[in-house]
Amino acid sequence: MNIPQTARLNFKLMGERDAQLLFDLDSDPDVMRHLTRGKVSSMQMIKEVFIPRLQAYTNPDKGWGLWQVNITDTNTFIGWVLVRPMGFFTDESNFSDIEIGWRFKQLSWGKGYASEAAKAVAEVIEKQAGVTALSATALKDNIGSIKVMQKLGMQFIKQYIHTDENGDLPAVLYRKSIEIE
Repeated sequence: MNIPQTARLNFKLMGERDAQLLFDLDSDPDVMRHLTRGKVSSMQMIKEVFIPRLQAYTNPDKGWGLWQVNITDTNTFIGWVLVRPMGFFTDESNFSDIEIGWRFKQLSWGKGYASEAAKAVAEVIEKQAGVTALSATALKDNIGSIKVMQKLGMQFIKQYIHTDENGDLPAVLYRKSIEIE
């Protein structure tokens, strides 16, 4: 599966060969603010935790994985768009409800790249047989990501408490139902 190039961006699936790009992105405390409360990822964490998790859900035929996002004119890496079944790492995984997420470098913020990239990926995923919903989550104060969700046509579903190794924080779930033709 491929994601067609947009007016400004191009895409390719990421893998272990992209550890340095993932590390560079996760090295900015501001990028990680709404994910790990600003704690940056070490290269060891990228290689020993992040890459194996990525490999667990990557499925090129279905388009699951991290889609590297590059500015076409300069071939500059600016971030990624995640695609995987909702709840993939839990007992509640749902292969018809596809999670979409994103992470972008600060140099790309405020320029519409996240919305453009997420829309390009979503349009391809939504056409797949068996996909009935597209969902996204974010911490409640991550206004930028919530705006991207809304631009994708997602609706607020619920607020919940996100729990991780750093404690509990309020989060939101947005979803878009996909019309089955």
